[in-house]
Amino acid sequence: MCMIKRRRGLKLLEISKIVMQYVDDIAENLDARLKKTFKNCYLSTLATTTNLLEDDTTFILTGDIPAMWLRDSSAQVKHYLPLANKDFQIARVIEGLIKRQIKYIAIDSYANAFNIEADNNGMKEDLTLQNPWIWERKYEIDSLCYPIQLVYQYWKISGAKHIFDEAFHEAMYTIIDLWKIEQYHDEKSKYRFQRENCPSTDTLTNEGKGSPVIYTGMTWSGFRPSDDACTYGYNIPSNMFAVVVLNYMEEIAASVYKDEKLADRASELRKEIDQGILSFGIVENEIFGKIYAFETDGMGNYNLMDDANVPNLLSIPYLGYRAADDEIYKNTRKFVLSEKNPFYYQGKYAKGLGSPHTPCGNIWPIGLIMQAITSKDSLEINQLIEMIIQTDDGRKCMHESFNPDDPHNFTRSWFAWADSLFAELIIKVAGK
Repeated sequence: MCMIKRRRGLKLLEISKIVMQYVDDIAENLDARLKKTFKNCYLSTLATTTNLLEDDTTFILTGDIPAMWLRDSSAQVKHYLPLANKDFQIARVIEGLIKRQIKYIAIDSYANAFNIEADNNGMKEDLTLQNPWIWERKYEIDSLCYPIQLVYQYWKISGAKHIFDEAFHEAMYTIIDLWKIEQYHDEKSKYRFQRENCPSTDTLTNEGKGSPVIYTGMTWSGFRPSDDACTYGYNIPSNMFAVVVLNYMEEIAASVYKDEKLADRASELRKEIDQGILSFGIVENEIFGKIYAFETDGMGNYNLMDDANVPNLLSIPYLGYRAADDEIYKNTRKFVLSEKNPFYYQGKYAKGLGSPHTPCGNIWPIGLIMQAITSKDSLEINQLIEMIIQTDDGRKCMHESFNPDDPHNFTRSWFAWADSLFAELIIKVAGK
């Protein structure tokens, strides 16, 4: 496997027979090249980024950066969920990850990435509230959405209720409180973030507050899922994700904790954010009709684009916010996958979504994978899978991004989120 060599000292897990049988069952009907890539990608998180700690928690590296992102770590284990009630090792990995994520949220609910210990590693020159546990403190709505989604999906598959302890109960209150504060970011929020001597996408303007916004019902985000600064503070895909997980939180509060107060708060906030999306997040485009904007400030300014990082507009059905046949989504998808989207690129070997986070013109495998996952066209799906495996520079695993005219030119050869998402795609295509 191409990434095991880059483990940087993490203890290798012994992959169980149950996991290997599951992989083999799916791989048996794949051609040789796809089979090898699928196996590498499926096992990537367990084999290269997972560390089981003595406190029964799990620390999962994002890959070539020695820190754990709340977003990435959740996405890195999602493709293991089908085995959650069949394999003790998988259950241990996921439950341990949930415990550690909730611990991190209690330490600082604004941070996006954390250290394995309170060793003060990471971006310590940033002008923001610092803590030795924090690697980076870029506030992103999706950093709080992903752990809730993971807990909910794990619960539905495994039936395990012991994961709903008092720490998780408190975390739900913390998240709702934060999102309600950030509905009034300019008036109520104390969050600030500045980074000196850096690209403009790595810092917030206006003395670390970000560009001005007004109340819309949506909740504010400093940064996108790409870790790039928002142009306008209401990131629409991330607010859509918040609507979905607030529905999960409402169900958990009511059915597990019997906490009607929390359930009501989740429901009320969900409705406010959703109404904000409907009122401020949809624009009339002369070519595509009604489409979702990527960002807005509530004052009439819109950012019409999409970024490969998930949640994005392309992923709306994947998130569970709207179905793939929703009319506004279909219009939005046509826009996203067109030259009118400033971050949709075409080259000799590929065409698809990129990001301002990487070199101009580079395409992200995550973008191609999400396009396939949300497609109902089997021909499109097969073409995208072929495009993905033909542009991996022969490494049989995913990169962060690559040059579509020269796939040998890529960023980040060890990017486990993309590996996991590709495995998830193949599992879906295989009907498993």
